[in-house]
Amino acid sequence: MFCFLSFLASVTTVTPQLMLPLVGGLAPPHRKATAIAIVFSGLLLGVLIARLLSGIMTEYMDWRNVYWLSLGLQYLLLCFLWLFMPHYPSANPDGLNYFRMLWSIVTITFHEPLLAQACIVGLLTAAIFSSFWTTLTFLLASPPYEYSTIVIGLFSLIGIASLALGPVYSHFVMNRFVPLFSVIFGEVLSLAGAIIGTYTGTFNVSGLVIEAFAVDLGMQISQIANRNSIYAISPLTRNRINTAYTVSIFCGQLVGTSACNHLYAQGGWIRSGSANVGFLGAALLVCFLRGPWENRWIGWRGGWNLRPRKPEEDNLDIEVNGAVNTFGTNQHRDQKHLFVVDEKVGEGKSINTLDSANENQHSMINTLSIEILKKREQTQ
Repeated sequence: MFCFLSFLASVTTVTPQLMLPLVGGLAPPHRKATAIAIVFSGLLLGVLIARLLSGIMTEYMDWRNVYWLSLGLQYLLLCFLWLFMPHYPSANPDGLNYFRMLWSIVTITFHEPLLAQACIVGLLTAAIFSSFWTTLTFLLASPPYEYSTIVIGLFSLIGIASLALGPVYSHFVMNRFVPLFSVIFGEVLSLAGAIIGTYTGTFNVSGLVIEAFAVDLGMQISQIANRNSIYAISPLTRNRINTAYTVSIFCGQLVGTSACNHLYAQGGWIRSGSANVGFLGAALLVCFLRGPWENRWIGWRGGWNLRPRKPEEDNLDIEVNGAVNTFGTNQHRDQKHLFVVDEKVGEGKSINTLDSANENQHSMINTLSIEILKKREQTQ
């Protein structure tokens, strides 16, 4: 019964993951990275606070109090959602078959190189995050440290401090460069911390502090940048894209915890830490296999420019006065919408869409087309 209830609780904890694509859809483009960073920081904050609370409650309370605390927090969350959750119309008003929708998650992953790259990098990054925090408990509880559960739990405060920098980085840096730049920066930061902590952590606790800070901050930057890039693939399939990416993250956590626990039992901290270094090296290799403007699976076609391109530099084929037009970018060439511009922007701003799927698609396409036309007239 305990295993069944634990499984049921785990299955119903997907709600936080649904917030990320929701925020990605509601936030304006110039604030999308910052909004995702704030929500993702909250997810990591919960993971790290749980480690802190577990150490305190193990020392002073009965283990059943954990479940009572969880019960109260879930109902508090329900109240907040009821009061503050905005109205969000369905992205699937026509009722796509549920099993076809699940299968489409697989097909999207194998048809979108950007999503596949992000999933592999996310899997490898999540593996080091989970393995580090799991094996760190073993190291700190054994000689030469032999810390109590409370002191070990206090190490999560280091990660909490690094979370405050994620939204700051997203606001001042991430929006100024392509997402791949921030992914690589996050992986390099995590790799530097992993190297320092792995080979100095057995005799110097400061190395572990540096690794905890660098791994948490680097992982946060990498994950936010990855999500920011994949959510732009297709607005109407954002939830399915998020599902594919989230599954890869959870698989990475399972792989990291299982593999590094086994390696720690065989060879101690250095062996498990060396595996983390290998995970991060593989993640960087995947990053460098495909450039930010590449449409195919491998290569750097489109240049090495790390600055975001202006809309007029993409393949935005706009014709005015009754012509049928196609909207798309060179990165997302498969996601196109047909519409007709009846009058020039400024005279009537009247746009009739050929796609009659639903009002939400019409509104999105109209807004995008008007903005593009305005920028085109400004450049002329």
